[in-house]
Amino acid sequence: MSPLAPKDRIIFPLDLPTKDKALEFVRLLKDSVGVFKVGLELFIAEGPAIIRSIKEIAPESKIFLDLKLHDITETVRRALKSVTMLGVDFVTMHCDNKAMLSAAEEATAAGCKVLGVTVLTNLSQDDLKEIGITEELQDPKDLVLHRAGLAKEAGLSGIVCSGQEVGKITEKFGQDLITVTPGIRPLEKTSAIKKDDQKRVVTPFDAIKDGADYIVVGRPIRDAEDPKAASANIAEEIKRALDENPRS
Repeated sequence: MSPLAPKDRIIFPLDLPTKDKALEFVRLLKDSVGVFKVGLELFIAEGPAIIRSIKEIAPESKIFLDLKLHDITETVRRALKSVTMLGVDFVTMHCDNKAMLSAAEEATAAGCKVLGVTVLTNLSQDDLKEIGITEELQDPKDLVLHRAGLAKEAGLSGIVCSGQEVGKITEKFGQDLITVTPGIRPLEKTSAIKKDDQKRVVTPFDAIKDGADYIVVGRPIRDAEDPKAASANIAEEIKRALDENPRS
């Protein structure tokens, strides 16, 4: 992977209900973060046109379409074919069976980086037990490693995992998989954000130092008095981590 500037490792989620509000943040942050993430809320509200609008305002920025696709193999394959026509840089699919993951082959060949979502960051060991995950994989770290192996076998470009697992992923797979880490909370924000639905969180410094290639940072930037300054502080934290643990 080409070297990335610290700011280019920040993914900002446009988890906003309207096009106007989302594009307001695109205009504000296009020089402060490297990637804009479009999730289900915005994509369903605005459709594929939102991708074109982001590209018009921030043509140098990358776009991460976070749809977490999960269906029978042929349906996912066709959905990914449509995604590649939008010209996004990243797209997500759930990472829990080999047949479905094989659907990513054509999209990857077309230049779209398909990322496997391993275990959602709001799930704990008790949650995994409740939904019937086999006992030996009920520790999120073990399940993430298992699913990362499935993603690598299927030829996916990378995975999404929490910062609590990214070190183990780097240790086992090296640079073979791009790692994207959500659930990021700057140190001064970890106790300040109320009603936080993320359970497996880490700081930007720790995530990058442990090997994350990209970090997803939403509320700490979006809810800051000065979102651009908040982004700059996170980029500085990333730089310090990269100084301690350089990579390409």
